[in-house]
Amino acid sequence: MEENNKQDEVKEEKPEERQEENIEEISSIDGVKISNDAIATYAGIAVAEVQGVYGMSGTFAGFTEALRGKKNLGKGIKVDANEKSAKIDVNIIVEYGARIPDVAFEIQTRVKKSVETMTGLKVEAVNVHVQGVHAITEKEKEPEESEE
Repeated sequence: MEENNKQDEVKEEKPEERQEENIEEISSIDGVKISNDAIATYAGIAVAEVQGVYGMSGTFAGFTEALRGKKNLGKGIKVDANEKSAKIDVNIIVEYGARIPDVAFEIQTRVKKSVETMTGLKVEAVNVHVQGVHAITEKEKEPEESEE
């Protein structure tokens, strides 16, 4: 009987030891590297949700989109990241009538929150560069009028 009790004790100790080993293995992984493209994609998704942004501007993303047939969510975003922090530049085109300071502040807030939540990196700066204003043309107004 005493031998059975000793075996039970050993069985109970082993799972605890394994849990401690797993915790040590997981916490010892410090070399995770997140690519700048992934960070740019998170930022691009956050920018797309901001009202008043007509589109992104800059880079050769438009050319690569045409070749691949995919939409590049990191278009117009430049990321400078190291192991613990990131600086993000966003190039946008705003809609006519949108208040640029409000749009820029909303972009900064959403991008910082999104990137910090998803990657764990500290976002030091989100620089918003307004590349242009999209004015509504007569051709864009016509479909709205014909639907009414």
